[in-house]
Amino acid sequence: MTVSVDIHAEPHPVWGDESHVVQLAADWSAQRVVRHTDPLSTARSASELAAAAGPTVTASGIGADAALRVFTDVLEPATRSQDDPYNLAYIAAAPTRAAVAFDLVTSAANIFGGIWEAGAGAIFAENEALAWITGMLGWPDTSGGCFVSGGTSGNLSALMTARETAKSRRGGRPAGGWQLACTANAHSSIHSAAKALDVDVVDVPVDERGHLTGPGLRKVLESHPDIFAVVASAGTTNEGLVDDLADVASVAHEFGVWMHVDGAYGGAGLAAPSVRHLFDGIEQADSFIVDPHKWLFAPYDCCALVYREPELARAVHAQHASYLDHVDRESWNPSDFALHLTRRVRGLPLWFSLATHGTDKYRDAVELSLSASRAVADAIRASDHLRLVREPELSVLLFERAGWTPERYSEWSHELAANGVILCVPTTWRGKTVLRLAFVNPATDPGHVIEVLETLR
Repeated sequence: MTVSVDIHAEPHPVWGDESHVVQLAADWSAQRVVRHTDPLSTARSASELAAAAGPTVTASGIGADAALRVFTDVLEPATRSQDDPYNLAYIAAAPTRAAVAFDLVTSAANIFGGIWEAGAGAIFAENEALAWITGMLGWPDTSGGCFVSGGTSGNLSALMTARETAKSRRGGRPAGGWQLACTANAHSSIHSAAKALDVDVVDVPVDERGHLTGPGLRKVLESHPDIFAVVASAGTTNEGLVDDLADVASVAHEFGVWMHVDGAYGGAGLAAPSVRHLFDGIEQADSFIVDPHKWLFAPYDCCALVYREPELARAVHAQHASYLDHVDRESWNPSDFALHLTRRVRGLPLWFSLATHGTDKYRDAVELSLSASRAVADAIRASDHLRLVREPELSVLLFERAGWTPERYSEWSHELAANGVILCVPTTWRGKTVLRLAFVNPATDPGHVIEVLETLR
């Protein structure tokens, strides 16, 4: 496949004529978007890569052809394909070809997306995508936010808003410092955010289902008056659990505590009617994140961070300096809603794919992933050698092969990865080693996965 590039620009005084470079990159990208991938786990050591690549950053350069050859033959094969239908490890990414293609357009356009004056058109499009998300949340039209790089950045920015809002409403920082409530199932980024914000984490015990509940939160809030926010999960990474959002919201707001919902992975389930009831109560949350690069079919890196009352975030995050005096503070400036100033308009590929395919197809794609996970779960239940260790809520399955050791699980997983068959890695659940599958790619054939699981006999 060749992409026609017609460039008539004068050679750059420093870089010269780069039309050939552009043609090379365009051709490679077009071929990669449409070609078959496999889930080979092919990481290599730095010393191996250095030997295979040779010197690349030199005083006079190695030229575009040589640089692309190194990338194609050495570097890219030493990465794991995230968009393969049988990469079922961790939470992979399954972007639409439309989204990936438009990521090229986004990069080529080179738009500064921090302030409206510089990127109005692109920010408008991003806000269209955000409005789809806040609409699924059941939030008012005045809600909104911005796109950030990932869940870690989104969680940190939301919790920074929560802490500063509490400081304003409660008359300053408490003598013993602020505290943040969450369960042991919360994403690791919550603890990272707590360190960055210099707040203590208070663990809320989960119920027998592994959920954060209203009664459990109440007990903690009654004994910890300096908690400023609670983090609920809408799809935990390891198990795919959705906390009891309605009860949590009711208790949190009774105590004047901010409710942040981390839906980095599972928030995409809002688009699926079959599981939408699991998210009841999310309309009462104060802030929310979802990573479209996980289960909403966008390329890396893309996290949607939204607030029910975005003016609270603006009061915290808006930056002021002499060189920013000209910024129109009445406009929607994404730099006002997270801990950043410089940003690319990373929400554009999601917007373009949504505009291209329509939200109904997004609904169908999420439902297809759920259907695949249910078919595999049914096969595990019916098998005589495997057992689900817990009933799935979204599209993550945890299961075990009776009698196997952690070492045997690792051997099996590594062999299949090395052969490019499937990526399924062990994890830990309640102190024991089990296997985990995460379905986020609508192209995953459950029949193939079921056949692979037969090798666990």
